Amino acid sequence: MLDALTPATGAAALLLAAWCGWAAYRDQPTKDWHFIGMAVVTLLTLVQLVVGVVLLARGEEPEQGTVVFVAYLLGSFACVPAAGFMSLAERTRWGSITVAASGVVLAVLEVRLHDIWKG
Repeated sequence: MLDALTPATGAAALLLAAWCGWAAYRDQPTKDWHFIGMAVVTLLTLVQLVVGVVLLARGEEPEQGTVVFVAYLLGSFACVPAAGFMSLAERTRWGSITVAASGVVLAVLEVRLHDIWKG
C-alpha cells in the first residue's frame, strides 16, 4: 500500500479521537465541526480503500491473505461513519466518547492493515 497514506490516516484518526475525547471530557456532544473531522478521516479511508482495490486488481497480493486484507479495508472504511451515526442518536457526551473510541480503533486497524500488507 502507500507508505504515507496509512500513517496519515492513523494520525488523523488519533487526532479525531483526542478532539472528541476532549469534547466528552467537557461534557459536550459531537458538534458540526466534529462531523467535518469525521468526513476528513472517512475520505482518507476511502482513498485507502480505492488504492487497496486497485493494487489487488493489478495482481499484487498482501503477505497475509487477500480476504483478511479486504475485510480490514472494509472495516476501516466503515468504522468512523458508523460511530458518527451512533453519535447522532446519542446527543450527549457518550456520542463524543463513541467517536473517540472509533478513532482509536481505526488507528489500530491501520497498524494491522500495514502488517497484513507487508507481512
